[in-house]
Amino acid sequence: MKMALKDGQVLIKDADSTQFAIIRSWNKMCWSRAEQMLSGPADAELLNQLAGLVRLPASIEAERQRLNAVQAAVDRERLNPDPVPMYDYPVKTKLYKHQVRGANMALMVMGLIEPPEEGKEIEGSGEDETSDREK
Repeated sequence: MKMALKDGQVLIKDADSTQFAIIRSWNKMCWSRAEQMLSGPADAELLNQLAGLVRLPASIEAERQRLNAVQAAVDRERLNPDPVPMYDYPVKTKLYKHQVRGANMALMVMGLIEPPEEGKEIEGSGEDETSDREK
């Protein structure tokens, strides 16, 4: 089986009949008769399923690990009881905790900031991040 990652799409050619049937059963990839290949979005779910089926090429495996690391960081931020802004957000008033969490998660998912590694805390100002309206 030949596999490539191009423009956010996973492209697969020359899959044997068993691999083809398994991949098609996931309903995540489309078959192109003109190009004789399967194509689908390079999301974490599809890449993890493909990794369970075959060994991924190095570049695709690196992308899978990056997506899994971002998802793990988003999950940690979702459960963070005291979020610290990862960016100096251009707002006049102080953000609520859920707003800080949402903004941090959005920046991580869009790739605008690097997700913090597991076990590392984000450096804050040392002040109490809650305002009177959150208490």
